[in-house]
Amino acid sequence: MGNGKSIESVLKLNMIAFDKIEFERSGFMNDNELELEILSNISQRQDPEIYKVTLILKGKKPEEYTLEIGLSGYFSIESDGELTEDLKNTLVTKNSVAILMPYLRSEVSLLTAQPEVECVVLPAFNINNMLDN
Repeated sequence: MGNGKSIESVLKLNMIAFDKIEFERSGFMNDNELELEILSNISQRQDPEIYKVTLILKGKKPEEYTLEIGLSGYFSIESDGELTEDLKNTLVTKNSVAILMPYLRSEVSLLTAQPEVECVVLPAFNINNMLDN
């Protein structure tokens, strides 16, 4: 870019891992509504400054199946000290979750793409609204 400013994010995803992938069938395909719950947890380690962001998706389709997926991403912030704590918190709490969501979405689809299960494709989420609530 001609203005000398980098467009690269200071938030770096260093590593990603699925902590838990669980599917338990309790019946066969039905018209019951899939109930979903998404939880997030953020922890920080100093020296080097690493943030562990974990997303857990729990799903239950009554009389058909339950599923649970846990996904953790390990993030760092690479800046030369010019970021405020508020900006760091926003980057970690909102941007990291937004970065992890496509991986979670993909795993839900892979897990439910099997015989006698309707494949689930999660919609795009408004991360700001989701975390504010």
